[in-house]
Amino acid sequence: MKDHKDLDVWKESIEVVTRIYSLTSSFPKEEMYGLANQMRRAAVSIPSNIAEGAARQTEKEFVHFLHVSLGSAAELETQLIIAEKLNFVQEISSLLEMMVVLQKMLHGLIRHYCHKT
Repeated sequence: MKDHKDLDVWKESIEVVTRIYSLTSSFPKEEMYGLANQMRRAAVSIPSNIAEGAARQTEKEFVHFLHVSLGSAAELETQLIIAEKLNFVQEISSLLEMMVVLQKMLHGLIRHYCHKT
């Protein structure tokens, strides 16, 4: 199995983390331990679970952690929409597009390992 740092999905997820940290730094102070913290944790969870899965012994374990990453990506996507509705951010379309790409990459990798013979 590849080192997690060689996986495009891991690299893309690291970019999402940096964008989320930048975005949430402008949230109201009272949200630093609320929605901002939740968003940061969900974002960090994505590459962290990819890395943990890649370090496991079996492909089945790897796929499990890819599913966890996918769940965190869906969580983060939801939180972005909430942040926009609360007027904490103005324009999230580029980040939502990144999330779609990331989710497609995760689905593709899951399919790859689930359909191997």
